[in-house]
Amino acid sequence: MTIPASDLTIDQQLALRTAATHLAADFAGIYGPETIEKFLTSSYDRFAARSTVTHFLPLIAERFARQRLRALAKVEGKHHDGKPVALFLCTHNAGRSQMALGFFQHLAGDRAVGWPGGSEPGISINPAAIEVMAEAGVDITGEYPKPWTDEVVRAADVIITMGCGDACPIFPGIRYENWDLDDPAGQDVDAVRPIRDEIERRVRQLLGEMGVAAG
Repeated sequence: MTIPASDLTIDQQLALRTAATHLAADFAGIYGPETIEKFLTSSYDRFAARSTVTHFLPLIAERFARQRLRALAKVEGKHHDGKPVALFLCTHNAGRSQMALGFFQHLAGDRAVGWPGGSEPGISINPAAIEVMAEAGVDITGEYPKPWTDEVVRAADVIITMGCGDACPIFPGIRYENWDLDDPAGQDVDAVRPIRDEIERRVRQLLGEMGVAAG
């Protein structure tokens, strides 16, 4: 890795080497070690700069690098499984877009791919969003705020924006849809429940428009 070893614990160095091995196996014949290391290192850097908990950084970096490499492979025509891709964008990627992603993945299963992103990613998921989604039978505790990247945006078939305004990326040839929703930040669960319900309604409609059966 190009990150100075002095900045990492021995466990983190080992975890990043293990992550690189996993990614090399996943993208064998598609991308070589240099590309994989570049994406893994830059993914680590994006989260290390703002994270207050470093223990899980290698795992988060691996997951984010895998998403980015899958997106790049689709954009470059090197690999595509044919599944439609929806990208959910908001400012902090901590509330609305995470709830939308949760419903999308829950209802679409493996028939479609959903990704989230934020123009100014927060540190953690909104606790009220986690609670109201749990009430609906959807667990989003395993997610975390992520930035959007060019390859992820360009790989999307439809991009749903929620309050990121001019900061949202615009690429020609991609379908965009803006969902005008209240921001759950700082609100209690009673105020967030109606937002959750409206998001579920819109996700179900979106899946129908994408030709994906909602499970």
